[in-house]
Amino acid sequence: MRRSLDRLYDAAVWLAALLMIGVLVMVLLSIFGRMLNFHVRGTDAYAGYCMAGAGFLALAHTLKKNEHIRVTLLLNALHGASRRGLEIWALTAAVFLAGLFAYFSVRLAYQSFTFNDVSTGNDATPLWIPQLSMALGAIILLIAFIDEWVLQLRGERKPVESEEALHNE
Repeated sequence: MRRSLDRLYDAAVWLAALLMIGVLVMVLLSIFGRMLNFHVRGTDAYAGYCMAGAGFLALAHTLKKNEHIRVTLLLNALHGASRRGLEIWALTAAVFLAGLFAYFSVRLAYQSFTFNDVSTGNDATPLWIPQLSMALGAIILLIAFIDEWVLQLRGERKPVESEEALHNE
């Protein structure tokens, strides 16, 4: 199971990387279009869709690598059962909020598909297509938070130590 979850997080971050390449391609296409006097409709919108998709798809991998920003002032002051309790409370809240985020992201994409909602830009892209990356990223983030929550309940979660003081200039 651990290997499957890690593959899921890795696949999501690789897809995010491909979308970042998509941003680069759209920006370069726009630049060369201006230089060579041709226009490809929707390059700015597609760059935005790729950027949003990359951001959402990278969330779970970032969480699992302990790279999310955490406020640990109170957490670092606690030890033992009180620290574990605060971690469980925080992860429970995160699972709940990620669940809401995933639900409403999927609902938004579904409604855009049902209502045939299209971009107001000159590209007229059906909005459910770029919204799928947001929904998929939110679902994978929910899975990652559930994974962290279960690891914390089992006592298998590695403690997150703040190294911020080591990086100050």
